Amino acid sequence: MSESDADKTFRTKSLVDRRDFVNGVAMTIGASLFPFRELLGQESSPDSSAQEYFLSKGITPQDPRYYPPALTGMRGSHPGSFEAAHGLRDGKASHDVIDTEEDYDMVVVGGGISGLASAHFYRSSVGPQAKILILDNHDDFGGHAKRNEFQAGNRLLLGYGGTQSIEAPGHYSKESIGLLKELGIDTQRFYKYYDQKLFPSMHLKSATFFDRETFGQDLLWPNVIVGYDETYSGGKTLTPEALAQMPITEVARKDILRLQTESIDYFPNLDPSQTRAKLTKTSYKDFLLQFAKVHPDVVKVFQSSTHDLYCVGIDAVSAQACRGMGYPGFKGVKATPRRRSESQDGEEPYIFHFPDGNASIARLLVRSLIPDSAPGHTMEDIVTAKMNYARLDDPRNPVRIRLNSTAVAAKHIGDPSTAKEVEITYVTAGKARKVRASHIVLACYNCVVPYLCPEMPEAQKEALAYAVKQPLVYTNVQIRNWTAFQKLGVSYIYAPGGYFCSTTLDFPVSIGEYKFPSSPEEPCILHLVRTPCSPGLPCKDQFKAGRYELLTTPFETFERKIRDQLGRMLAAGGFDPARDIQAITVNRWPHGYAYEYNSLFEPQDRPASERPCVLGRKPFGRMTIANSDSDGHAYTNTAIDQAYRAVQEVVSIKEGVAKSA
Repeated sequence: MSESDADKTFRTKSLVDRRDFVNGVAMTIGASLFPFRELLGQESSPDSSAQEYFLSKGITPQDPRYYPPALTGMRGSHPGSFEAAHGLRDGKASHDVIDTEEDYDMVVVGGGISGLASAHFYRSSVGPQAKILILDNHDDFGGHAKRNEFQAGNRLLLGYGGTQSIEAPGHYSKESIGLLKELGIDTQRFYKYYDQKLFPSMHLKSATFFDRETFGQDLLWPNVIVGYDETYSGGKTLTPEALAQMPITEVARKDILRLQTESIDYFPNLDPSQTRAKLTKTSYKDFLLQFAKVHPDVVKVFQSSTHDLYCVGIDAVSAQACRGMGYPGFKGVKATPRRRSESQDGEEPYIFHFPDGNASIARLLVRSLIPDSAPGHTMEDIVTAKMNYARLDDPRNPVRIRLNSTAVAAKHIGDPSTAKEVEITYVTAGKARKVRASHIVLACYNCVVPYLCPEMPEAQKEALAYAVKQPLVYTNVQIRNWTAFQKLGVSYIYAPGGYFCSTTLDFPVSIGEYKFPSSPEEPCILHLVRTPCSPGLPCKDQFKAGRYELLTTPFETFERKIRDQLGRMLAAGGFDPARDIQAITVNRWPHGYAYEYNSLFEPQDRPASERPCVLGRKPFGRMTIANSDSDGHAYTNTAIDQAYRAVQEVVSIKEGVAKSA
């Protein structure tokens, strides 16, 4: 198909019809909000603000019809959620500030899991009477724990737009696992809720899609030889016959077979500790080219395999990290033994997953903090519970959550060492307002804090600005049915040259009243991942370039890429994008994963206590910091642990003040 033909198909056969988009969001909402027919015939850009949509309808967050999870189109860091922060960065602060005359015991900046957990821990420490305000710049709470709802007739379909699963809960700290238990989460129940046998019973496996732009032809190859999950690679050595089907040179095929089968020590002159050090400072790409001496086609096959975990390709991920994930080429390499964390042995299965990812944890936290915000009382009923957003900022509640509110300033009233209050300014609906609090927990991105708190010491601001969050896109696509996957025998597709590096059938989880669409004839959700990379640059530079790309890419581009890639990958299974795609939600995260210290670009002799994230998270007056950035790990338990630490610092400050009085 020529490009002009593709454009024509897009224009004339797009099933996510332009009339279904209203002020930026395709509404797949049931009658509990308002009749869908009200939306028909109205057109606007899918890149507009959801807040603009609600306001145009006279719907405020206090209106029972306000329900962001059901919005599709451009989500994640959606239009309207970042402009005020960018204005702060660019020195465009508002000078006309409305004093709300509100006073709180604690204000939390950031309504993600770390911010919500901070409110939970604080209330647990000082009592249920504590007055807490949580400010968040998004139109929904949860931060990266984003819930995406879809409607297929009368059937609810759920997707995760960010934080995915409770990974390895057996390794959680007592504080993190304790919080989950307080919320009623029993991770052992997922062994019943997650159907680990469904896809194997249907003979669905993983595959690789080779695209014609990168490999000369479009080919869905029924194997995957890369990836850190054994369900992708199967832990098997592929036969020469299977490898012969790959659209790469014969030399490259032999090189892959050699990497998989031969025990070669590529560092014969180094002892095991020296070898480990070498692998730590060598990218996997350089290991393959310079030491394993493979054909460049091998690199093309492996390049994108680390995207979903590291947000960069193998040019910016160490060989040691890839060795720890089971990548080939290390059978004969004599490095010091791998740590347990680098091995699959004894690890828990990756099954601890709510249908909306860890958005259910955020929803449980909100229901705990504001009991009348959602019905029910179990981990099962929260999945289908309808949140009442009108209750979140009710002045009658001791805990309030104020959405669409971007903090732009936080300063002590008086000298930070003796001040008794902090003043917080935020922008909502284009107007700046201020509140006061005895304490503030900054549970936002580290990179924002220096702009919010210019009075902080320069060394601390420099440490906070050190990290660059990792950009990524989690896209959920509602499809009419998944018979194409059944016919092709696949449940996961790795696309080394694709716009989206992976496409996955949603996790087969049924919990409470929510049932996974286990029949291929039923509608379901596909999950697509993209991380915008610039191979060859240092990882931070790649992240900055990727952030710019995401902020300047319109929804229509994502939609075109989705339709094109799914159509080509699944064509042999009878998939027709124009007929089979019913809705699209693009969760764009220019500030995605927390920055994790990459051994290729970070000093190896720096003590853990001297890491910038540790230096940056020190308390400053009545300000403490809680987020996954403050420990340099993009995991839910990290966010919870850092919330606990920050609140303990608040409590310590309170006790110190009480003693001095």
